[in-house]
Amino acid sequence: MNLRAGRLVKGMNKDAEKYTSSLDFDKYIFEADIACNIAHTTMLAEEGIINLEIAEKILDALKKLQKEGINALNMDHSVEDIHMALENYVTKIVGPEAGFMHTAKSRNDQVATDLRLVLREKILMIQEDILLFIEDLIKLASEHTDTIIVGYTHLQHAQPTTLAHHLMAYAYNLKRDYERLKDTYKRVNINPLGSAAMTTTSFPINRETTTNILGFDNYMENSMDGVSARDFIAETIFDLSMLVTNLSKICEELILWSTHEFRLIEISNEFSSTSSIMPQKKNPDVAEIARGKTSVLYGELITILSILKSLPFTYNRDLQEITPHLWNGVNYAHETLNIVHDMIISININEERGLELAKANFATATDLADNIVKEKGIPFRTAHKIVGRVVTDALIENIAYDDIDSKFIDKISFDLTGKKLELPDSLIQDSLNPLENIKMRNIPGGPSPKMVFMSLKNLKKFIINEKKYLNNIYS
Repeated sequence: MNLRAGRLVKGMNKDAEKYTSSLDFDKYIFEADIACNIAHTTMLAEEGIINLEIAEKILDALKKLQKEGINALNMDHSVEDIHMALENYVTKIVGPEAGFMHTAKSRNDQVATDLRLVLREKILMIQEDILLFIEDLIKLASEHTDTIIVGYTHLQHAQPTTLAHHLMAYAYNLKRDYERLKDTYKRVNINPLGSAAMTTTSFPINRETTTNILGFDNYMENSMDGVSARDFIAETIFDLSMLVTNLSKICEELILWSTHEFRLIEISNEFSSTSSIMPQKKNPDVAEIARGKTSVLYGELITILSILKSLPFTYNRDLQEITPHLWNGVNYAHETLNIVHDMIISININEERGLELAKANFATATDLADNIVKEKGIPFRTAHKIVGRVVTDALIENIAYDDIDSKFIDKISFDLTGKKLELPDSLIQDSLNPLENIKMRNIPGGPSPKMVFMSLKNLKKFIINEKKYLNNIYS
């Protein structure tokens, strides 16, 4: 059927048809378009706007197409889009009366509805997989509450922590990614159907009926906004850009930790490759590719925002060009989420190397300064200066942390302040011992096993509650 035959005597040429066609990416909304038409036709019949017998014929044809799948449609570019391909299919079965299915409906509100129907399912799938990732991080962290590693600031040794504490940082990043998508879902799950082209319709349609049939939370209350709003797409792609940013940071650390210089982990062979010329190499290819694909999401987000930025209300054909960037971004983000998940749970951890790094380079110096403040009541800045000199002199004289004693510190303290500290050697050693150092950080959010277990417990509750939430949506 040539949609333009009424207004335009001569249709588009073949190149223009292909150039303006959306069929290549309309496959994503095939099932949603059937659902949209079923809901709308059902509502039209219930409201007495179209004949019930005709409606039943249309609905039967739509359900037949649902079973046969998208290959039953003529996807020639001359058809222009999935909506017309679907209507042509129904027309072949029902005849001209199939045209009643488009009563009080425009492709403008139809495509807006389809996009929301598909995107909300994609969001829920990604949310489910984020929860699975967090669950596995919880399991891995539970096994390593006593595995000591060194933490970094400025990529320099900072303070000792545990692998569990570090993994939980990943988990809480992902928790926020999940929560962003959960919040965005509320703005996706609003029904534009009934907005028609831009000003609704003079037919007495019932928007609550289609809203309920399609499972939306509500309908959009301004028809101009209904057909033109695509901010929910930009918001989703931002959420996913933030998600892959966090995944990229994880990949960066896995890459660093797997180097010979760090030797903290080994990435499984399943997520690695070797060199074409250097036989000894084991390259973290999956982590590197995941890190690189993060930029694809940034590109999709900027493209979407650039298309939107100068469009007048209401519907403009430019909006069609947003759709492929949406699906590309969703697919890249979801694939990256799952591959990074699989990769991180496959790593082998070198616990001895973790402890070795934590003992090196005086990562425990902050606690020595803290304990000087507690014991002697001197300002932290003074203690900071003393301990800073202790570290400098120890490095120059090649003195290990466990060889530092009260005499060594008193000499430096007297030189800087004119007073000796006379600290017990046991206090000095406990302050500089990584394991004791971690145990002392018994503050919520800290790395002590007790605090990590508390954090794990809270995250487990979060997982249980959110699984119930998702189950309620699906039911």
